[in-house]
Amino acid sequence: MKAVLIKADGSGDLTWGDAPSPTLGARDALVDVHATAVNRADLLQRRGFYPPPPGESDVLGLEAAGVVAAVGSAVTRVRVGDRVCCLLAGGGYAEQVAAHEAMLLPIPADLDFAQAAAIPEAFYTAFVNLVLEAGMAEGERVLIHAGASGVGTAAIQLARARGAIAIVTAGSDDKIARCVALGATAGINYRRESFAERVGALTDGAGVDLILDCIGGSYLEGNLAALRHKGRLVIIGLMGGTKADINLAPLVARRLRVIGSVLRTRSLAEKIAISDAFRAEVLPLFANGTLKAVVDSTYPIAEAAAAHEYVAANRNFGKVVLQVRAG
Repeated sequence: MKAVLIKADGSGDLTWGDAPSPTLGARDALVDVHATAVNRADLLQRRGFYPPPPGESDVLGLEAAGVVAAVGSAVTRVRVGDRVCCLLAGGGYAEQVAAHEAMLLPIPADLDFAQAAAIPEAFYTAFVNLVLEAGMAEGERVLIHAGASGVGTAAIQLARARGAIAIVTAGSDDKIARCVALGATAGINYRRESFAERVGALTDGAGVDLILDCIGGSYLEGNLAALRHKGRLVIIGLMGGTKADINLAPLVARRLRVIGSVLRTRSLAEKIAISDAFRAEVLPLFANGTLKAVVDSTYPIAEAAAAHEYVAANRNFGKVVLQVRAG
């Protein structure tokens, strides 16, 4: 099969070339990939900073949407010809992927493959961290950093769907306006003002109940300042560094919780449990129109490098999709 490969010369350049076809286990299905999507993890892996878990494909790509082409001997959940999308530990930038049957989600009838490819990584991440890790409840205030990102646009919608109040940060007034149109109640332009101070003003000094943060070190002090009593901070990324000096006294006095979270390296059993919960609680919200996949743009798979540059420059609102097959 063909796949996007990282050149072995150390340049990090990408090429569309030949790669071994996936092998199927008894409970695996082979999927002809029609579309995949770009995640910042792909940019890190390309630079050698985020290798796949042991035993997983070293091809880039954490999600895919396509059609089941073959099934293993013990598969009962899907059939050849089914339209499916799935979260992957790697391998999505390819013509075919193999995935455990329990990780395959049926694509709602009204969604095309590009929209379906934009669902798994963003919405799983939002669901796992807001709901399963942090217990987001109706009426709570939630601060979502990078609100215009794929995860951010998913988190805004999920918060709204569960009756929470979303506040976002973003780097432009246009992105903030689009986040508000998607369901956020307010936005903070981090290039112009302190998000912690603005959160205080927006909440009459009370702070937010929950923060979803992909920045890490450079935001830690501000995040803790923005939390209310018994607030929760979920850190899912380290774009702003891995280290920070903080005063632990407010953490103790206000009974704050800091939760570190990653999805890619979890065990298959844990991912299957997450997928089953997602299938029951979140997937129906796409079918009824409550949630939607936000696709910024679509690139041919052979132009994956250009798509990476676009995401690296923070130009996207929502997901950037890579088209592998026509249709």
